[in-house]
Amino acid sequence: MHLTGDIGCMVNGAGLAMATMDMIELYGGKPANFLDIGGSSNSNKIVEAMKLLLADKQIQVVLVNIFGGITRCDDVARGLLDAFSTIRTDVPVVVRLTGTNEQEGRKILEGGPFHIAETMEQATRLAVEKVNH
Repeated sequence: MHLTGDIGCMVNGAGLAMATMDMIELYGGKPANFLDIGGSSNSNKIVEAMKLLLADKQIQVVLVNIFGGITRCDDVARGLLDAFSTIRTDVPVVVRLTGTNEQEGRKILEGGPFHIAETMEQATRLAVEKVNH
């Protein structure tokens, strides 16, 4: 779904997508879109999703907000690493992983080009800050 803002959203689930967009607005940002990766943990899906988000030239920040149940946070993290092994961008990527294998997922992303947050509030505030700087 395409909107008029500048924060691209990768989430899993429509409810989380709506909550993420509401939080972005709450903290003074504007969502550009949301891309729902659904309930699977397919690494290729994450790579393709990131390519789609970054193809939108109005996006200044990508916010990845995952609440892992069926979706495993470590698989999402591997997909992000795979994506950024081929994608070159200056767009900041803020990642919040909560749920199944969240600690493993965060550990996988350490040292990468990501801004890691533990809570939805932290992630949203950070994404909005990154747009304004």
